[in-house]
Amino acid sequence: MQTTNHILMIRPVNFLFNSETAVNNAFQVMSEENDVQQKALNEFETFVEKLREKNIDVLVVNDTPEPHTPDSIFPNNWISFHRDGSLVLYPMFAPSRRLERKTQVIEKVRLQFRVKRTIDFTGHEAADEFLEGTGSIVLDRIKHIAYACLSPRTDERLFRNFCRKLKYKPVAFHAADENGKAIYHTNVMMCVADRYVVICLNSIRNNEEMTKVKTTIENSGKEIIPITLEQMNHFAGNMLQVNNSQGTKFLVMSTQAYESLTAEQVKKLEDYNKIIHSSLNTIERNGGGSARCMMAEIHLPEKGL
Repeated sequence: MQTTNHILMIRPVNFLFNSETAVNNAFQVMSEENDVQQKALNEFETFVEKLREKNIDVLVVNDTPEPHTPDSIFPNNWISFHRDGSLVLYPMFAPSRRLERKTQVIEKVRLQFRVKRTIDFTGHEAADEFLEGTGSIVLDRIKHIAYACLSPRTDERLFRNFCRKLKYKPVAFHAADENGKAIYHTNVMMCVADRYVVICLNSIRNNEEMTKVKTTIENSGKEIIPITLEQMNHFAGNMLQVNNSQGTKFLVMSTQAYESLTAEQVKKLEDYNKIIHSSLNTIERNGGGSARCMMAEIHLPEKGL
């Protein structure tokens, strides 16, 4: 299945703008606010509440004050969970983000789910080779296709290594914003759902690569729902499709992303599934990530089943 009812989220304790990640994350803007952590926490709690209201299972793990991890609210970059029982750990660009790999997070997941093997790519940090989880890689879990826009945080050789180990077909390409700067994570410019793909095709400047991506999506049987560069800048590509305990599917995004969409785009998306959106303005502005980045899907088999 493409979607899951189980989501891991990390409650922040010291969220703030991180200058280490801002060097190649154009979405980050330093805030003058003094209460960034409290505002981010309020946004986090409201977001979790909205998901749980729809009977989506959210496993919330509290972050710890030490070591200091200002971006812990985005767990999908350092860990991913797969239906075959694989747990994958990823090499992170920013040294402060490497500290997010905290034992208590993995232990909480293991209490409820079965992990059959751990694939650890973190040793590549010593060689300055990075692959930041389902930020770097957007997965079509049904067709076993992995999409990745290459950047300082997404190493092509490591991406292809991931695909060999997890048995995915790799589709690598380059994507850039309106200023020609490489888009730091694939999941800000595309979202793969069960029957459609939301994607900013305009960000793929190379015609051959753009044709390859477009053809791959079409051949997978999914409808392409294009978004503009401006909509991408409002995190309209940073979405995640999930399902609840009854099997109903939802597309989750921030309110900023939702409000950037046209009425026609909203209708097209709602023809496939209902939409959940929540205001994440403080998190988006200071962290440079949005709703999808905050959710690490747990596809592991449950214990007792």
